[in-house]
Amino acid sequence: MSRSLTAAGAAAGPVAELALTGDLAHPARLTVSQLLAWPQHRARVSFDCATSGTRYHSFTGPLLHEVLSAAGPRFDPARRRDRLRFLIAVHGTDGHHALLSWAEIDPDFGRAPVLLAVTLDGAPLDGAGAQLVLPQDRCGARYVSGIDAVRVDGGYLAGSGAG
Repeated sequence: MSRSLTAAGAAAGPVAELALTGDLAHPARLTVSQLLAWPQHRARVSFDCATSGTRYHSFTGPLLHEVLSAAGPRFDPARRRDRLRFLIAVHGTDGHHALLSWAEIDPDFGRAPVLLAVTLDGAPLDGAGAQLVLPQDRCGARYVSGIDAVRVDGGYLAGSGAG
């Protein structure tokens, strides 16, 4: 499968998928198997969990930046540094959510290797859904399991004159 945002073929049984929405030229619904079409990156992480102490895991998946770039964020080329006003909201099936800035994941700025993980410790996440992984975070609070929505929003600073 090419690295495009095309619809998945029919699958046997329910398949977890996430919706890419917001200020995108190509909103889409993606399954874990579709996320496997992107180059896979590995992250061995340790993070503090408030309920169970330090956790150690290995994840693989595509970079969030690559997947969202393929969806065509609607940056305004007439506005200087327009991409810096974009926010990314990630929501999980359990109600957990996290917020990131575009600059955090953009290779020209923060370059954080944030993953949409498709495996956890070698086990596929097909049924559970992709997981947001932020290897740079010491705390695991922004790790979102079972992602069902990723929204890109460029309206936050649209009227402020910033940019």
